[in-house]
Amino acid sequence: MPVRNHAKGAEAVATIKRAVPTAAVSTRPLDLSSLQSVSDLSESLLAEDRPIHILVNNAGVMTPPRRQGTADGFEVQFATNHLGHFALVGRILPLLRRGTARVTTQSSVAAAQHGVHWEDLQWEHGYSTSKSYSSSKIAVSLFAMELDRRSRADGWGVTSNVAHPGVAATNLLAAQPELGRASDGLSVRVIRALAKIGVLGTPETGMLPALHAATSPDADGGKFYGPNGFQQLRGRPVEQTPYRYVADASAAARIWSISEDLTGVRFPAG
Repeated sequence: MPVRNHAKGAEAVATIKRAVPTAAVSTRPLDLSSLQSVSDLSESLLAEDRPIHILVNNAGVMTPPRRQGTADGFEVQFATNHLGHFALVGRILPLLRRGTARVTTQSSVAAAQHGVHWEDLQWEHGYSTSKSYSSSKIAVSLFAMELDRRSRADGWGVTSNVAHPGVAATNLLAAQPELGRASDGLSVRVIRALAKIGVLGTPETGMLPALHAATSPDADGGKFYGPNGFQQLRGRPVEQTPYRYVADASAAARIWSISEDLTGVRFPAG
């Protein structure tokens, strides 16, 4: 498990081993907002030379109250939610190809709104925390769809799909002082209350679409999965029609080219 917080990673490992004592699980350091961190992990994995069979691109930063930049000069949501995943997949592609991997990328219901902010991807002017989040999740979803197209066209042997959790009471909107959110906001308190009465999802139900997309023999590349309940807020995982922004093949090719330029990570051509 690549983790940004070592203590939380160790706690997760301990939890898994309590449930499954024979589990072989370990952590590696990774901060997806940092291209150097992505490069360091990739070099470590390439040196270990073990094929990768499943990759779930699940890291996310959601709606910090003010614009924040990364060491690489990118807006933090775009960097973490999209560029970090793009760079990681590109760097470890040889291991994914050897493992004939399935890559599942976690999208969001927010990807149905607003579109990619093409005119200012880094939100240096007129920052909107919610719209920049939507833009970043659309971008990474477009990448995931394009990854499957290019793999099929060029024979990489990798399948790539997209999942979304509906709306679930995770810690994405919880207090995170490092993001400028000193306490839980109203939105996360409302989501938790609605989850308790079954209107919205829990972390356990929210993970099901990605788990299905990554592991089910019925799931396939180039597909979009989410919960089947009211307004896709919660429920069991099913294949769904991709949001219109996510299904745009020309936009996917555009974000791919831009991402190669921004990260310096280039996939094989042809």
